[in-house]
Amino acid sequence: MQVDEPVLLPRLSRVAVCGGTHGNELSGVYLVREMLKTQKGKVDREPASVLMVLSNPRAMQQCRRYSDTDLNRCFTHATLNGPISEGAPYEIFRSRELNAMLGPKGSRAAVDLICDLHNTTANMGLCFIAYSDCDWICLHIFKYLQKQMSDTPMRFIHFDVSNKESYSLDSIGKHGFAMEIGPQPHGCVKSNIYTAMKEGVEHMLNWVGCFNSGCVFEGGLVEVFTMVKNIDYPRDGETRNITATIHPHLQDRDFCLLQPGDPLFQTFSGETLTYKGNEPLYPFFINECAYYEKGIALSLARKKCVTVPSIWVQAEEEERTSERSFASEEEE
Repeated sequence: MQVDEPVLLPRLSRVAVCGGTHGNELSGVYLVREMLKTQKGKVDREPASVLMVLSNPRAMQQCRRYSDTDLNRCFTHATLNGPISEGAPYEIFRSRELNAMLGPKGSRAAVDLICDLHNTTANMGLCFIAYSDCDWICLHIFKYLQKQMSDTPMRFIHFDVSNKESYSLDSIGKHGFAMEIGPQPHGCVKSNIYTAMKEGVEHMLNWVGCFNSGCVFEGGLVEVFTMVKNIDYPRDGETRNITATIHPHLQDRDFCLLQPGDPLFQTFSGETLTYKGNEPLYPFFINECAYYEKGIALSLARKKCVTVPSIWVQAEEEERTSERSFASEEEE
């Protein structure tokens, strides 16, 4: 396939914008509430149906990341389809409700696109996080936002995980990504972060409308950061308490290349611990507040350039043929 030949893709008829998957990441909570408020009384003239979802009402009410367990780790096929007891965590039940509303995951009935809104305490700017580095829809939306929001630092992060093992809410949709924006402390809203998220969602929905209306989107190159591994804090062998924090030379330097031998941690006694890896990698989620409990001090990624083809919406007859093909794959 030549890069300049547009790839035909089905229209995006149903789009979901989700906030509050983590109840204390408040930019998405307040943005979805605002969108729900302004939507009332409006006649939907958009070329796509947009569903706004407040994902974790109980955690939002408590202003906590989650009530019983992390909702954004509850969307694997095994968790969604396995046995469940009456005493299961609230988020397990809620993940099944969301799967029924937006999915089922992996089915033809699933919504076409999910944008799940998140905040991070790390200095990451605006990031897309997705499970594919060849989902042309997500990559084109990202490319469009880069152009429209050129003053906002923006990166595309790829988690190389299979569909069955993908664990986050956005994995329910046929296409999906998390829009992660920071730095913002959990439990509060910063106007600049909220505004960037609002602009990002507006541009995303504008792109969907243009795509569904038949606009051709030209291809090009997109930088993609593929996650390689997580690094935990140094810990005491007996108590498992951390014994160091992120080194001041690394703090807030998300996506700045980390070379072997660079300062990584500073122990509470003042010693510098260096990065012992075999290759330079790009750190992100540096000192993320919510990841202390997960044993993650930072994540590391490799950067590459992905060639994205031009795309165009399928004609209705081609779309029906594609749907029949998808249905045959489901039956197999």
